[in-house]
Amino acid sequence: MPKAPKPRTGQAPPMLDRQEFGKRFRIAFYDPAFQPEEAAIARLEEIAWNNYQDDHKAPVTVKAGRGFADPDYDLSVEWLETHKRLKAAEARQKDPKTKSRVLVICGSARNDGTCPGEMSKTYRLAKIVEETLEGKSIETDFLDLSILQSGYAIRIYPCKACVSTAQPLCHWPCSCYPNHAFQQVGDWMNDIYEKWVSAHAVVLCTPCNWYHTSSPMKLMIDRLVCADGGNPDPTLTHGKDVKKAKEVELAGWPFPKHLAGRVYGVVVHGDVAGIEDTRRALSDWLDWMGLIDAGEMSRLDRYIGYYEPYATSHDGLDKDTDVQEEVRNVARAVAVAVGELRAGKLSIPDGRLKRPRAK
Repeated sequence: MPKAPKPRTGQAPPMLDRQEFGKRFRIAFYDPAFQPEEAAIARLEEIAWNNYQDDHKAPVTVKAGRGFADPDYDLSVEWLETHKRLKAAEARQKDPKTKSRVLVICGSARNDGTCPGEMSKTYRLAKIVEETLEGKSIETDFLDLSILQSGYAIRIYPCKACVSTAQPLCHWPCSCYPNHAFQQVGDWMNDIYEKWVSAHAVVLCTPCNWYHTSSPMKLMIDRLVCADGGNPDPTLTHGKDVKKAKEVELAGWPFPKHLAGRVYGVVVHGDVAGIEDTRRALSDWLDWMGLIDAGEMSRLDRYIGYYEPYATSHDGLDKDTDVQEEVRNVARAVAVAVGELRAGKLSIPDGRLKRPRAK
């Protein structure tokens, strides 16, 4: 086994001083309505400062127990709970007695509860997908990512690219969050991971924003990197021990594809440019993770209201009955593919081939 290289360091900024920490902590209490509780806020600030200094990332842990490489390692209770939920979801998904289930994702950042004050066209298209699938007696799970912008204290934190240091450092599910020392809490991904694992298929619906998918969709995609080659046992790397993770990878890593074998469909829409590149990027990403497209009609990119005013774009969608029918065809294709997949009849010509390069 080659020797693990020494981690390169020197980029991270220094810890905050007490004054700057206090400024950032109190941002959440800017509203004058909090002023009567100034003394209580000051006490909480002092506790938070101590936790920050002592790096209370995972303040509540338990011994990993049986089934892990190091049963005596102290695992985050929050991570362990999500891990158990994903194991249970995987078991349900593989049970032939369960109904077929499709995750429909609305990737637009706007809804009528956000500043734009109007629902998105993506939402309407995703609802067409949902209604069509339900008409085929398929269970649906509707994930509306616009809730990131209109919901209280819901977040998807950015990926830290642990995988680029060593693949086993990227845990499945992600263990980077929550980080209580930095108040990086309320991460939505633990629920989203469960939705992906529970599904037999997924349909992504997204607008094209600046030649790519929407911001919330991209946040979710990046945080799903752990589904492709991620390490389901953080005790192997003693948490985030960089040196240990490099040693584990160089000893030989299987790069497990935790979401492989599910069917997918993609709906991309835009107004002037970029839809084809966005559709390709999403399809290539899903292909790489081992998901299976449901045929040509399951990968759709269309302009709605091409070079017309934004103000009338919903009217443009109302008039474009062809694109509405094409979206229904995406759902129909996925429904057929899911049925064939679960019956063992879906043809996957390269399904038994092994990549010569596992990464």
